[in-house]
Amino acid sequence: MFEPFQLTDWLGTLGVSTLLIAFALNLDGRLAHTSHAYHGLNAFGAGVLLVVAWRIEFIPFVILEGVWMLVALLALAGLIKQRGT
Repeated sequence: MFEPFQLTDWLGTLGVSTLLIAFALNLDGRLAHTSHAYHGLNAFGAGVLLVVAWRIEFIPFVILEGVWMLVALLALAGLIKQRGT
């Protein structure tokens, strides 16, 4: 059966929950895909899942979450840069 939750399980749950919350709020129209919060939640969730993937040594997931986090951070940086100009 299932083993008791380990650190990676808790972190994975946090990361997945964060991504799903951002996704659900976006679909519901309460969080624009162009908002700082949306990209911030995506960057945070993907970053946490990147750490989990690294800890469990699952390289395809490391690549997926690394790219996801990078894209979200670049989008966030673009929004911040737009705001400053």
